[in-house]
Amino acid sequence: MTIESRLQELKITLPPAPKPVANYIPVVRVGELLFTSGVLPMKDGKLACEGKLGKELTVELGQEAARLALLNALAVVKQEIENLEKVVRVVRLTGHVASAPGFIQQPAVLNGASDLLVAIFGEPGRHTRVALGAAELPLGSPIELELIVQVRQ
Repeated sequence: MTIESRLQELKITLPPAPKPVANYIPVVRVGELLFTSGVLPMKDGKLACEGKLGKELTVELGQEAARLALLNALAVVKQEIENLEKVVRVVRLTGHVASAPGFIQQPAVLNGASDLLVAIFGEPGRHTRVALGAAELPLGSPIELELIVQVRQ
């Protein structure tokens, strides 16, 4: 099964790759590895939701934001390599979660993105991961994700 057919089966359409909001580039390729910049849960050029987990947002809403940020990150990857079939393996997912004091469920929030990576890529979507709490994130975002992906030359 191809990645495109998996996306169709999951009823997922990748959004357009988000444009940088400052002086950086969305992705850097080093050999077989792609490193994305931090990606937010953007929809139609705007932040889809704002707030901190454990205060304004529930874990479930955080998981949805993580899925949306992941789709934006995959759109950046696809823009760089033109075809997600070139992805060999997802190496690492790093997630920063805007957290209210005492909130400790950052891993549960990132499961939204992790589970979706496995659903899309299968075993090559299983990855290492870092789940970090943050006091504040850009634009009031609840989550910011980074990916490291191995691709075919």
